[in-house]
Amino acid sequence: MNALAPRSAHQPPPPEAFRLRDAEWQAASIRQALQHWDGRSDLWIFGYGSLIWRPEFDFLESRQARIHGYHRALCLWSRINRGTPAQPGLVFGLDLGGACTGRAFRIAADRVPDTMHALWLREMPSGAYIPRWLRCHTFDGPVPGLVFTMDRQDDGYAHGLSTGQIVAAVRQGHGRYGACTDYVLETARALNEAGIPDRRLQAVVRALQQSPESLLS
Repeated sequence: MNALAPRSAHQPPPPEAFRLRDAEWQAASIRQALQHWDGRSDLWIFGYGSLIWRPEFDFLESRQARIHGYHRALCLWSRINRGTPAQPGLVFGLDLGGACTGRAFRIAADRVPDTMHALWLREMPSGAYIPRWLRCHTFDGPVPGLVFTMDRQDDGYAHGLSTGQIVAAVRQGHGRYGACTDYVLETARALNEAGIPDRRLQAVVRALQQSPESLLS
């Protein structure tokens, strides 16, 4: 294989490649993400996966929002939240291209430090996302939101998988937050209830609802 070619992600990286980020790294990552926050204004967080139906933080309001330049995809091997290093599941990331509709949550300024700490423990255990400030378009006008985008250089980045491979990974994954299948189906349900279409996700849901044997035929 050409050494310069991107790593094939049809199979997850070996268990020994997984590592958790320590508290010092987490604190530095939060400081970097918040370097342009003035410390006095409320802060918006964009949710596109489980944050839509299980945010686990207090917020003042939430709005349906759309960002451009990224799309929702099951593109991250989950080796702690919805899987293990030996049997990873797949979770959502924002991959390059297209657009994504989700929800923007407004966090009170005085709650930002505690919220960011809890959010980093949940979303950034391995540092697989790149937090970015993106314009979130809402029905009440655009707001600047903090968004977790996929780091394509991370060894957990999953790309080029068929629907069958995605479904197999989702079915096998079970981590500290439960079954990966529940995570995917709950996200699909929340998007449907909010009137947010996602054709890629619906294709995965239809395949999950089939028997494993039918996917092999």
